[in-house]
Amino acid sequence: MAKTSMVNRDIKRKKLVKRHAVKRAELKKIISSEGASFDERMEASAKLQKMPRDSSPSRVRNRCALTGRSRGVYAKFGLGRNKLREATMRGDVPGLRKASW
Repeated sequence: MAKTSMVNRDIKRKKLVKRHAVKRAELKKIISSEGASFDERMEASAKLQKMPRDSSPSRVRNRCALTGRSRGVYAKFGLGRNKLREATMRGDVPGLRKASW
């Protein structure tokens, strides 16, 4: 199990990303637009930098839904490698089985 504080911190980041997603997208659109003047771009860039760091989607970490483990997580299933293996052995994951050849 991962530390509860780390899992909670990641949950908090996900909430911040969701809350600020629209504003971040608008600012990024202004920054990358060809029609915006230099001053508008700089102002949008400054506003983007003033936003909370944790509102950036790249700061969110993939974690196992059961254990909170941050490494070896299969995004498709939302589980860490250990829990995915256990679920596969129990037959809980449709279409997935242990390899044998």
